[in-house]
Amino acid sequence: MSANFADSNVVLYTTSSEDWRADVAIGLVDDGLVISVQVLNEVANVMARKWKRPWSETLDLLAGLRSQCDIVPVDQKTHQLGIKIAMRYKLAIYDSMIVAAAILANCDTLYSEDMHAGLVIENRLRIVNPFA
Repeated sequence: MSANFADSNVVLYTTSSEDWRADVAIGLVDDGLVISVQVLNEVANVMARKWKRPWSETLDLLAGLRSQCDIVPVDQKTHQLGIKIAMRYKLAIYDSMIVAAAILANCDTLYSEDMHAGLVIENRLRIVNPFA
């Protein structure tokens, strides 16, 4: 598996045609990323409900992500680690579940625009804003 995990906010930039961040996000996906089922769910929610994109466009993006990225589950082990991370690092629950999935996938980098760039979690996972 790749050593790089991506949050949903990074993956969503692949859909932007007029934002320089799209090139960065597409490059990251092309280089190989790990994402969790939670990321797929968040992407689907934002595209379909928030951005009101057609389901066909949402499904195409999800299919592309599933074919290009390593997908990891969110299971009870992820949940338990996520809760511990939320308490220790004062992260929001959904962010801590992303962090836990990245750690359990043995990633060393988590790309996120929304989390604390530079933070190292459990002495092994560094949060990096790829757009900074």
